[in-house]
Amino acid sequence: MDRVAALAEDPHFHWSRQTILELHFLICHPQSDARPGRLRDGSVFVTRGPGRDPYRPPESSEVPGLVNELASWLESGDVSRHPVVRAAMAHLNVVSLHPFRDGNGRLARVVQSLVLAREGLLRPEFVSIEPYLGRHTREYYAVLEEVQGSAFDPARDPSSWVEFCVDAHVSEAADRRQWVLVAYARHDFCTRVAGEQGYPERFVVALDQALLGLPVTNADYRRASDIASPTAVQDLQRLRRDGWLEQRGGGRSVRYVATDKLQKAWADSRESPLAMSRSIDLTQG
Repeated sequence: MDRVAALAEDPHFHWSRQTILELHFLICHPQSDARPGRLRDGSVFVTRGPGRDPYRPPESSEVPGLVNELASWLESGDVSRHPVVRAAMAHLNVVSLHPFRDGNGRLARVVQSLVLAREGLLRPEFVSIEPYLGRHTREYYAVLEEVQGSAFDPARDPSSWVEFCVDAHVSEAADRRQWVLVAYARHDFCTRVAGEQGYPERFVVALDQALLGLPVTNADYRRASDIASPTAVQDLQRLRRDGWLEQRGGGRSVRYVATDKLQKAWADSRESPLAMSRSIDLTQG
């Protein structure tokens, strides 16, 4: 997603066949057998599992021209349509053309995210529906099979595919909104703990990271807090002595994790009437 973010913000970016080839190269360059950045040659069939007819993409002789058409459409076609619809169609077109030997699904997901990110709606990491596709793989392939048929045919109705993608975006938006609400609540809780215990504000960093389930190291903490190593050691040891963090390992491999005390206090705070009212306020805001 780092590359998608960079391209989304590049004022000189434009879609072309070369852009699509370069994206494929970036995705598949560790796999030499995928021929990264090179359009496929020869006929291919996409298998769909036992007892199901395979999908036949266009012949390789047609692929260069079709990829040019796709790039032209990505650059300036159907711009009046909602970005979510254009992004969904971009994904469908890539997987239906199947222009490369391998990596077409990954490329389709990147192109879909990039179309949305270029619209400036959200950061690339928030527009991707890849987590949803991972949870609904069977439904994903079923709707593709429905709209693609047995062979490449641009005239087929893509409505069910677009609906599937819209549902995916709605689901992902709800999940990420909930994640943000929890993150705000967790930060608020850690801030309250630091204030009640008389800790400097920087202690919130260590408490929050530990509650995320991530081990806290001296290096991570001092970088995030912009403090010297001795100060970081003192802070983390103080949290350990006070029962909020548990030390694991030793020497340079020492790390700290949330104690049962910290986890219980966090869980209790989320069940309190005050926390519930704050959650409602956040939801309505």
